[in-house]
Amino acid sequence: MESKKSNFKRYGLIGNNISYSFSKGYFKKKFETENLQDCSYENFDLDQIEALEKVFAQKNISGLNVTTPYKREVVPFLNRLSPTAEEMNAVNTIKFHQDGSISGHNTDVHGFEKSLLEIINTLPKKALILGTGGASSAVAYVFKKLKIEFSYVSRSPRENAIQYEAIDKTVMGEHHLIVNASPVGTFPDIKAMPNLPYYLLTKDHFLYDLIYNPPETRFLSKGKQRGCKILNGLKMLEYQAEKSWEIWNQ
Repeated sequence: MESKKSNFKRYGLIGNNISYSFSKGYFKKKFETENLQDCSYENFDLDQIEALEKVFAQKNISGLNVTTPYKREVVPFLNRLSPTAEEMNAVNTIKFHQDGSISGHNTDVHGFEKSLLEIINTLPKKALILGTGGASSAVAYVFKKLKIEFSYVSRSPRENAIQYEAIDKTVMGEHHLIVNASPVGTFPDIKAMPNLPYYLLTKDHFLYDLIYNPPETRFLSKGKQRGCKILNGLKMLEYQAEKSWEIWNQ
């Protein structure tokens, strides 16, 4: 029994108010489908990042995902970062190594890029990223790689960002790809939406919402009404989850 218990692998998600999360259900189904009886996945809902040390101290922790609001706050708790995570200063996957060290990775980049390229035929020249948190880092990283010019959009004044109130016909006309990397519109606050001039959207616009709950946010719904192509964050999550699994088991 001791041997069997020591081989048990616990995975989980670090975040705050994450009962709604996709990850636990996704991995539970994966473990059942692949008959992985020695694996479990659980939510670690932390009120503050300092509680992370208690999670690290638990037995049989083999890998963790990280979600809002801790993708940047986890960095000081790790021994090293992958080149991608270091450049972004954002981590969504934590790996525990046999030598006792802990490394941080970012699979959001993989998930966002793969899901975007599957649905968009011609890459636009310019894009808007709504929000400036950890999730926006993955979007910006991919845009740099794909050579898409982008601007952040923020509710408050900050360097290298446009304020929502400044988005006009010219801005909307130049930026045909708009990605919501903010939590605005997430369940349960499903009536909320980013403050955009939606009447300026056209069939040439593509709206991508990293939110997956609800499946169609008001942001996406407004775009669909204007003839835009739309996509939610579910595929991105599936792809980043599989990439996390790959990293944990390398």
